[in-house]
Amino acid sequence: MAKGKGKRQGGARAAAGEVPVDLHRCFVFPNRMREQRRAAGHVRLLRLASAIPDIPYIRLSKIERGEVVPRAEELRRIAAALNQAPGELLLDVDAPGFDIAAWAEPFLDGAAPDFAEERFAVLLAAALRARRAGDPALTIAAIERDYGIAPVTLSRIENAQKTFDRWNAATHRALYQLLRVADEVALRQQVTGLHASGALDGVLGQIAGAAARHERTRARIAEISAGLQAGVPAPVAVVAPLSVGGAVSIRLIAVLGAPLAAGLIADTPTPEKVEAPHAAGPRAFGLKVCRASLGGGLPGQAVVIVDPDRFPAPGGLAALREETGWRLLSVGADRDGRMIGYSSNPPLEILLDDCDPSRLAALVGAIFP
Repeated sequence: MAKGKGKRQGGARAAAGEVPVDLHRCFVFPNRMREQRRAAGHVRLLRLASAIPDIPYIRLSKIERGEVVPRAEELRRIAAALNQAPGELLLDVDAPGFDIAAWAEPFLDGAAPDFAEERFAVLLAAALRARRAGDPALTIAAIERDYGIAPVTLSRIENAQKTFDRWNAATHRALYQLLRVADEVALRQQVTGLHASGALDGVLGQIAGAAARHERTRARIAEISAGLQAGVPAPVAVVAPLSVGGAVSIRLIAVLGAPLAAGLIADTPTPEKVEAPHAAGPRAFGLKVCRASLGGGLPGQAVVIVDPDRFPAPGGLAALREETGWRLLSVGADRDGRMIGYSSNPPLEILLDDCDPSRLAALVGAIFP
């Protein structure tokens, strides 16, 4: 993403029918992490990462670059490694001196923006949204099943997170098929034609422009600040610990789960309760596996313990909240350190570093039949 112009919002807000190109749309969490890291003597991020093994390097980099929004607990760990109060890492994006273009400068590659390609990315996002709006059968699950576009990729395309040339060949082919064109030339002609005819006017406003991104950033920073002040969130769906002989020894938690299509699990309450592991956080709950989506090692009759307050790490298991339910994934890392979630049935690979952290939870235990 190259640098644009404009105080705080990085671009003009589009009028009806115009294309809302926000050259800073990838920067959803501007912060003071880079500034504080250097002040603490960590010239390179890799040195700081070695002090925070619970946060993968790629995710730590994305947090510093403002490309993902951290959890309050992640911010606490980063601040502790820097000997800072967590609030010192936050920025006030409404402060008179804040300029998103100036803040983003160190993270840009220096190349001038290709405004035509940025504009086409927004139009493609609108065309895909319009296609889905016109066909109720094109659910997120159906697009993943029939066209091979994972939910996180679909979300990024529909929010114009990358220009068309930065998507791989497999995604290009899937888009041709989904939008019913033969090749890139036909795709560009169709998308620009739809815009020229006014067919995309109703959905262009759904793609966040600079003003909407600024408002969302403000809200996310406020949520993190509140989370830092409140500490641990209040328990959800937790049954009080049992007292045995006057001493607390067992905590029972609710079990959710019902099978859905494409390997998903609905968070439908069940009458079951299971014992929580001692390491489980206050919001932990049980989730019925329902089917062996990760292979025979985790049978469908098992119950896993999901901890929303713990972020998954490579080598473990995770639950990813999708539109209609939970998906269980084994977690690994590729050669670049990116965290990948894997499913065996259906076969999936999901880039977890690009997922909203509020949708991800670590599995901290399992109960087998």
